[in-house]
Amino acid sequence: MSPALTPVEIEALRLSLRVGLWSVVASLPLGLAAAFLLARGRFPGKLVVDGLIHLPLVLPPVVVGFALLVLFGRHGAIGAFLYERLGISFAFNWKGAALASAVMGFPLMVRAMRLSLELVDRRLEQAARTLGAGPIRVFLTVTLPLMGPGILSGIILAFARSISEFGATITFVSNSPGETSTLPLALYTLTQVPGGDAAAWRLALLSVALAMAALVISELLARRLGRRIQGLT
Repeated sequence: MSPALTPVEIEALRLSLRVGLWSVVASLPLGLAAAFLLARGRFPGKLVVDGLIHLPLVLPPVVVGFALLVLFGRHGAIGAFLYERLGISFAFNWKGAALASAVMGFPLMVRAMRLSLELVDRRLEQAARTLGAGPIRVFLTVTLPLMGPGILSGIILAFARSISEFGATITFVSNSPGETSTLPLALYTLTQVPGGDAAAWRLALLSVALAMAALVISELLARRLGRRIQGLT
């Protein structure tokens, strides 16, 4: 088994990293808003909202992909409007793969951020308010830094989930080499062709290495930031 990656495998790796990066960047603001809503919000139907946000964790990914196809396809309820009015299309391209990955990784991001926000000592926020800081300044200078470990963990976990997504991606955007064929999809393709075992092993090991690296980096960054915050408080 040759250790060198072929151009097709390198392209799958690049596409996976691109999809994972954009899925996290796009979902981060929504993730922060959702975490704040669930941790601090008091409103009717909160349990329903909580359930909807975490639904991708328990649904078969194929169901999520089908729902995205119905909503964001060229003729979907949202996709038709985006394509006709703005010229934006998610179906069968890398942007759709990023959307599918973002949806699947979103619950992990929100959960990590929410748990971190719930651990923030609200007395520190109240002290900042008594010193004249407004709500936005308190959030940016007190709450957000104290949430740092949870935010980092959420980002990296969502990224790791994004680059490993298979079911929702292949259902929504199919498996097009160079356009939607991320590492999991390229690995699946290699298992279906004669003589693809060696390349499949390489991509499998690469996927494991990326996932482990993400988890280790997440833990190390969270611990380091946690110690720094403890030193400040």
